[in-house]
Amino acid sequence: MAERLRSRPRRMFTVPGVYAPQHDTHLLMRAVGQELCDPGKRVLELGTGSGALAVHAARLGARVTAVDISRRAVLCARLNAAFHRQSVTVRHGDLSTADRGGYDLVISNPPYVPAPAAGPPSRGKARAWDGGLDGRVVVDRVCATAATVLGPGGVLLMVHSAVCGVDVTLDALHGLGLDAQVIDRELVPFGPVMRSRLLWLREQGLMDDEQQDKEELVVFRARRR
Repeated sequence: MAERLRSRPRRMFTVPGVYAPQHDTHLLMRAVGQELCDPGKRVLELGTGSGALAVHAARLGARVTAVDISRRAVLCARLNAAFHRQSVTVRHGDLSTADRGGYDLVISNPPYVPAPAAGPPSRGKARAWDGGLDGRVVVDRVCATAATVLGPGGVLLMVHSAVCGVDVTLDALHGLGLDAQVIDRELVPFGPVMRSRLLWLREQGLMDDEQQDKEELVVFRARRR
């Protein structure tokens, strides 16, 4: 029963423009459940979306703060926390608004889909998944932010597609003074956005011809020394 509690998704309400929980959410949820074995840990979620991961961490006894740049996402996360009767502090703001230091765990499922535009969109539903030309615009910022807000021994759990570069993320985390490793992987069917960009991704050298209908999702665990 306890193991199911740590990995089982719950119903979440979303509105257009807010990322609904999908394979990557559930994969990261499993990692969060394995990490939060003791209650009372201080948790920060960067880019909360619907609030699914923040609510999950709160259910496991954590003291959770969640941040998102989308006002719609902030509203959804607050509604979902209330619906599930969990205490979650949800703030509207960019990653730079995260308060400094002392977190035991940082969680993030950032926008990571490579897009023709160099930077992430400033508005619209694509803001929930577009991550710049190589998919790393927000991913790299999450890594840098986590390195500043984690307390000693604190852990970052982050998920993104292997298309973004697994070794690139590991090298970035190591360079920021974090001990990083891949703790989970899963092949999942392409979503509609990835399918629509398949030809472009191949032209950019981000995906080979053998990848017809699936991508690999990767979960990273990085610990501050």
